[in-house]
Amino acid sequence: MAGQLTGPERLAELLRAAGGSAVALTGAGVSVPSGIPDFRTPVTGLWADVDPMAVAHIDVFRRDPQTFWSFYGQRFATLSDKRPNGAHHALAELERRGLLRAVVTQNIDGLHAAGGVTDLIEVHGTIATASCLVDGERHPLEDVRARMEAADDGVPRCDAGHPLKPDVVLFGELLPEEEIGRAFTLAGEALLLLCVGTSLEVHPVAGLAEITLRAGGEVAIVTAGPTPYDDLATVRLSGDVVAELEAVLAAI
Repeated sequence: MAGQLTGPERLAELLRAAGGSAVALTGAGVSVPSGIPDFRTPVTGLWADVDPMAVAHIDVFRRDPQTFWSFYGQRFATLSDKRPNGAHHALAELERRGLLRAVVTQNIDGLHAAGGVTDLIEVHGTIATASCLVDGERHPLEDVRARMEAADDGVPRCDAGHPLKPDVVLFGELLPEEEIGRAFTLAGEALLLLCVGTSLEVHPVAGLAEITLRAGGEVAIVTAGPTPYDDLATVRLSGDVVAELEAVLAAI
């Protein structure tokens, strides 16, 4: 009987019943087991000792690229040796088995792609590349790092000498229209939205859960902290994201 199923078993059942329409939405919590801090946790969070508006706003980049890159250079350094964890691999395996249609992520770390997800919608962009806002010249991460290290002021620049900007959505910028539009379309078509490692508090992405519910689909949440949708979720798992998703895989 369904009432006798464990949480991971019930989630496995929902994934099978979704008929390949299920979509995953992930946030910072999915990358924490890889050693990447989330944003808001006191002491360890990315913004614990930093005012994001003073270092990660588009106006700061335009006005003072050296201050901007002094922060983002450290951010790049902390991500350089990070690898996908079991949660990334589990989501990739669910996609491979035809149980996940796509993964929508708020993360910029590139670990979903490294972990094997093929249909990935990065609504906040990615650190994998950086671009010149003047001429559109784009460079891969390793080249950006090299240009940053070679620059006297620590600011990587394009061949024409203009500062490069990471291809991530900074404070003060709009989300990429194509990506967020597809994310909303998928959420409306999904019989199941699987939310992993996200607080479901950052809009407009947090609104994906509401879209799925209004369209008649179900929401499953796998994350440690509380979310505004906990009482509306068909399944709510609050353990370690790696252990929970691996248990779901084992139940399929």
